[in-house]
Amino acid sequence: MKKNLRIIISGGGTGGHIFPAVSIANAIKELRPDTDILFVGAEGRMEMHRVPAAGYPIKGLPVAGFDRKNLLKNIPVLIKLFKSQRLARKIVKDFGPHAAVGVGGYASGPTLKVAGSMGIPTLLQEQNSYAGVTNKLLAKDAKKICVAYEGMERFFDKDKIILTGNPVRQGLRNHQTTREEAIASFGLDPDKRTVLILGGSLGARTINQCLMNHLDKVKTSGVQFIWQTGKIYIDEARAAVAQAGELPMLHVTDFISDMATAYSAADLVISRAGAGSISEFCLLQKPVILVPSPNVSEDHQTKNALALVNKNAALYVKDAEANDQLLDKAIDAVNQPELLKNLSKNIAELAFTDSANVIAKEVIKLAEKYKEEHGC
Repeated sequence: MKKNLRIIISGGGTGGHIFPAVSIANAIKELRPDTDILFVGAEGRMEMHRVPAAGYPIKGLPVAGFDRKNLLKNIPVLIKLFKSQRLARKIVKDFGPHAAVGVGGYASGPTLKVAGSMGIPTLLQEQNSYAGVTNKLLAKDAKKICVAYEGMERFFDKDKIILTGNPVRQGLRNHQTTREEAIASFGLDPDKRTVLILGGSLGARTINQCLMNHLDKVKTSGVQFIWQTGKIYIDEARAAVAQAGELPMLHVTDFISDMATAYSAADLVISRAGAGSISEFCLLQKPVILVPSPNVSEDHQTKNALALVNKNAALYVKDAEANDQLLDKAIDAVNQPELLKNLSKNIAELAFTDSANVIAKEVIKLAEKYKEEHGC
């Protein structure tokens, strides 16, 4: 019998899926260093680069998302899904995992479905307050479902649910840089209030347009900004800034590799309402204005945001109202120390501090039980 545990982790598509997946893998390796871990992602998606960079092997499936607006476009999608299921079966059979983990994203559907049909125990990680279609379909055969919000029994069998929170990127909690040092690293003034604007790895069009349309307000605000545009919008943003003239209170970049330092610099954050980002804000006790993306399934980002807003743990601006309201609201909020203090206190109460380890322990238990029962 081979000694090593073998575990598949599948999903991705965005950093919000990839970072928790890698955190779970790291926690598994820390608890059981002898474990072999294989990732399964979607060809051409972010995970195919990020996962190997984190030190793990990955196999790609030719899977793609369904077009809900134009059903005729889904014929190629169905063909890709069929191919993905065949390839997933080969990957699972060749690797012989003792457990499979799904973190959401296109690849997790065929991979977890195949693993479950072959009798391999599966664990789902549902990050959002409103369960995704894929996880709802996979839940019937899952052994455990790790969730980040209360009340998820409306989607899943309550006996399978474990309230774990969402794992966050390693290194965020143990960061030692002071606020002053962090601000100075961006070439800004440590004596001024600082707003961190996160456009995501690709970019949030509404948030970026709001800044580009109101650079005059940025100039006269008395506040300074760290603006991460995402790679799609960086050229447009730089052109707008160049046209606006001297803006020493604004640091513009397409991507921030050291998010721990960026968070340390921020008195207030503006962000979409992805589950992974929200988990980071909770853990780091960051006051935040959430602008949920309207372009996600089941409008789950709005539901994520309202879960915090209803507990006075975040501020909220609708995407459709962001151009008119967002910048004014941010400038007003960041100049209210008592408001920031209350937001920080309330969001901290929603934090889970050990999510990756809790999930990793559940995965290992499933894998060890399967290995023992099947002698493999």
